[in-house]
Amino acid sequence: MKLYKLMVVLVVGLALMPPTLWAKNLDAVSADDAAAEEKARSFFTDLEVIDQNGQKLRFYSDVLKGRVVLISFIFTSCQDACPLIAQKLIQTRKLMVESIRDEIWYISLSVDSENDSPEDLKEFAKKQGADESRWIFLTGDKKNIDTIISRLGQYADDINAHSTLMLAGNAITRHWIRVVPMTQAGGVAEQMRQLANESPR
Repeated sequence: MKLYKLMVVLVVGLALMPPTLWAKNLDAVSADDAAAEEKARSFFTDLEVIDQNGQKLRFYSDVLKGRVVLISFIFTSCQDACPLIAQKLIQTRKLMVESIRDEIWYISLSVDSENDSPEDLKEFAKKQGADESRWIFLTGDKKNIDTIISRLGQYADDINAHSTLMLAGNAITRHWIRVVPMTQAGGVAEQMRQLANESPR
């Protein structure tokens, strides 16, 4: 009963609030959201990248914004770690329940953008059996790609020494975590489920 009375008080209070005050509050929220989004765009950069289909995209606006993502770092001539990463991600997707599966976007950035063309990435995706409906492979101008990878804390001068660490994030709630290489597919799936559940459905 106390909870019911509290809800009535809140509803009545909102009803009595002057419309101008509502508008000011909404404007404040909108301004905060806009500022936070601009900060995210500035940090992650909105540099141009190219996906496996040859489409030009802006990294924050077209790849990250409004999504729950799992970011990995690969290069197509890699014979060991990169195919293993891809297979782990494929297994991770299989372990997710359907209601979560399509909310997760995989983003694989080439650490060898000078040599990895969109066609190379397309072939790599096909060879690994990647579901491209929710998996974006990215290359592009080396300066742009290197800048993005550096912002994500994963740049290495030697591509063979690149990190197998992955980054997971909910760009809506602005919650980002690191996914360490030894995490099994089931553990990665659980981390992604938690991130996805942060967003209103």
